Amino acid sequence: MKSTQIRQFLYQAVSLGMIIASALMVWKGLICITGSESPVVVVLTGSMEPGFKRGDILFLYMSKDPIRAGEIVVFNDGRKVPIVHRVIEVHERRDTREADILTKGDANDMDDRVLYTSSQHWLQQKYIKGRAVGFLPYVGYVTIIMTEKPVIKYILLSALGLLVITSKE
Repeated sequence: MKSTQIRQFLYQAVSLGMIIASALMVWKGLICITGSESPVVVVLTGSMEPGFKRGDILFLYMSKDPIRAGEIVVFNDGRKVPIVHRVIEVHERRDTREADILTKGDANDMDDRVLYTSSQHWLQQKYIKGRAVGFLPYVGYVTIIMTEKPVIKYILLSALGLLVITSKE
């Protein structure tokens, strides 16, 4: 009877490992398909209202096409959290075909120059992580709640782990 319990525990551990590995494969597949380092992001602030609200999930795609004014992009120039804002101005350099970009949140009064690192006045194209191509409203609140209240995250993960370990097949 003891070997049956060990076998069942190993089976459940392998099942959990397969679930985690499958999620990672899906994520890496999305990265390859979309060309974006982060194909899905959560809007964390109200700076893009009314278009996108806090808690919306954005789907990103990064193509080789030039970035144009009016597009909603996600950029990260070295900070912990990427920023979702609209491109309001683009200056393309003729010699290198690189673009300098100015962004602004729809609900903000000023452009983002104060947000760019090391007192840059323009955002370099290399910091753009993707362009918004779709969204799911409010679904990202789960992520926001788990980030702002880590106790809830630990309770949820413990409950899921307990469910996997105690389930019988």
